Amino acid sequence: MMNVLGVGAHYDDLELGCSGSLIKHVRRGDKVMMLVATDSGYRDPKGSLIRDCKIAVKEGKKAAEIIGAALKCLNYKTFHLSFNEELTKEISALIRKHKIDIIYSHWVHDLHRDHKNLANCTLMAGRHVPRFLMYRSNFYNTEENFRGNFYVDITDVMDKKIKVIKAHKSELERVRYDWLNFFIKQNENDGRIIGGKVKYAECFEIVRYLSSQDRKK
Repeated sequence: MMNVLGVGAHYDDLELGCSGSLIKHVRRGDKVMMLVATDSGYRDPKGSLIRDCKIAVKEGKKAAEIIGAALKCLNYKTFHLSFNEELTKEISALIRKHKIDIIYSHWVHDLHRDHKNLANCTLMAGRHVPRFLMYRSNFYNTEENFRGNFYVDITDVMDKKIKVIKAHKSELERVRYDWLNFFIKQNENDGRIIGGKVKYAECFEIVRYLSSQDRKK
């Protein structure tokens, strides 16, 4: 059994980027924790409410229940995550307490500063965790290319991943289901890269990945 930590800045990041892999961990009997750093609510520059944090929390809890994962939120404000010692220490404490074996984190070169800063904090906090994979949860380009070099076959859980994403009904309606449609196609394309009978896959960039044989030594 493994202790798994998925780290996301907002409710729906983990669901989009790696929930298929998290579902597979749960099916194997691993303990999965989803850590969400912000309350995920925010307003536009004029002060109009775009995403209600109470609704975001409710939808996030529903998604975690479908996955079968524990859920913890640090309740930072959206757009205010920084690469600092306070946040790093909170993640470090969680890693030590739950004896984490593998981390799924935002890609460190993500355009969204909440994603990027949280990824840096997680890299620092999880520097001794033997397995560390980075995922993407949006489609914005940056000056760096996502070097996807690790694939997980999620064909058998794709239907459940779609249900997990659909738990975030308010966000999907706001973006006219663009996120859902994009990631279905993305996972399908990543499955084609693997070939064979892999219809859907999630792609990650490896920070490090200690093999099962190495872990037994």
